[in-house]
Amino acid sequence: MKKFIASWIVPIVLASVGVIFVYVWVNLDTASELSERLPGTSGPGILVDESQPTGPIRGELIRFDGVASELPGGWPRFRGEQFDNISREDYALATSWPAEGPKVLWSLDVGEGYAGAAVLNGRVYILDYDRENRADAVRCLSLDDGREIWRYSYPVKVKRNHGMSRTVPAVTDKFIVTLGPKCHVTCLDSQTGEFLWMKNLVGEFSAKVPLWYAGQCPLIDNGRAIIATGGDALLIAVDCATGQLVWKSPNPLGWKMTHSSIMLAEFGGKRIYVYCGSGGVAGISAEDGSILWQSTEWRIRIATIASPLVIGEGRIFLSGGYNSGSMMLEVKNQQDRITAQPAFKLGAEVFGATQHTPIFYEGYIYGVRPDGQLVCLSTDGRVVWTSGSAHRFGLGPYMIAHGLIYAMNDMGVLTLVKATPAGYRQLAQAKVLEGPDSWGPMAVASGRLILRDLKQMICLDISER
Repeated sequence: MKKFIASWIVPIVLASVGVIFVYVWVNLDTASELSERLPGTSGPGILVDESQPTGPIRGELIRFDGVASELPGGWPRFRGEQFDNISREDYALATSWPAEGPKVLWSLDVGEGYAGAAVLNGRVYILDYDRENRADAVRCLSLDDGREIWRYSYPVKVKRNHGMSRTVPAVTDKFIVTLGPKCHVTCLDSQTGEFLWMKNLVGEFSAKVPLWYAGQCPLIDNGRAIIATGGDALLIAVDCATGQLVWKSPNPLGWKMTHSSIMLAEFGGKRIYVYCGSGGVAGISAEDGSILWQSTEWRIRIATIASPLVIGEGRIFLSGGYNSGSMMLEVKNQQDRITAQPAFKLGAEVFGATQHTPIFYEGYIYGVRPDGQLVCLSTDGRVVWTSGSAHRFGLGPYMIAHGLIYAMNDMGVLTLVKATPAGYRQLAQAKVLEGPDSWGPMAVASGRLILRDLKQMICLDISER
């Protein structure tokens, strides 16, 4: 009798415990109870809850007392004006720092994440997440002092999933376009913050929110917002002034959205958008959205994060984490059709890019590979130099200005390195952020460098005084 009772009581008890566990997990912020999955490691990650309204969401604009700076410099999108992560501003930059590093001009508390800044017309723009009010927040700040000029926010529930926001806005004199963690594309007047339109990519285009939320940075080109949706379309073009769909590219292989961003290229006299989807890489006509070529030679099993690096002359350098290494793709015209074939592949131990896209500068490729070392590569895949095991940069960002590499490590240490194939030459180093996770893309304007870690953004004076 006792055995009979135990045979049905035990399963009921276990089932009850399971139900309670699921209830607790769903109703609590899981990141406060469970360890988070770190980018660059091999776990499956925390699945994103995609439950949300299917259409646009009503937002709120609040104005503050900040005033736009009169400084002229700009960094209007992810990887800067020319999409290459190189600053060409005519500003003399310091080649050495005091022990404490460059002067901090202002600092700002931000919501957890890695969303970098865009800068234009004396204004700094970030897409933040307001955890207290459960809202995406497009914030416009003064480049002079970081004081807020205006904020447009709209409600969306986002759980901590190793940060919330992680994209850089695209800005012009008239428009700012942002992509939120759950794939809401918002277009505002970049001067006033007035709402123009919103596209809910999940509800309108059957997009799927990537693991760890959206990481794609939007693009504005010729007055159009260019977004990779996956789902019903590979890419879409939306008129920024009206919100009307200009074109919608096909998605014949059913690729999903990744964390990679769209890059511009010129080939055969045509303007092309290059995008790494979940199943490969493609070139899409900027004119009408038609797919000019597709290749499945480049696929990353877990997450595609780094963006395509356009080298020129039909060459595109692709790199990633998760043991994917890197590959040089050659695009050619063959018998009245465009093809894309690998020129060479490199193992992860030679070069890969777990998080940040490499930089092509004066004939060489600079980037941080999975073991954390800064590497200089020739365009034929030869390692010219590495920073060595004593100089590792983790998953931090880097950029180039005036022949200088600014490289950040995970814990807020900023290093200045000469961008030269002659060898690794370190010029200065200082801890400028508390950390952890100093991963947000950098922005530079008028001799000012904007950086962030998980919870704080700072503006440094890197000019030569």
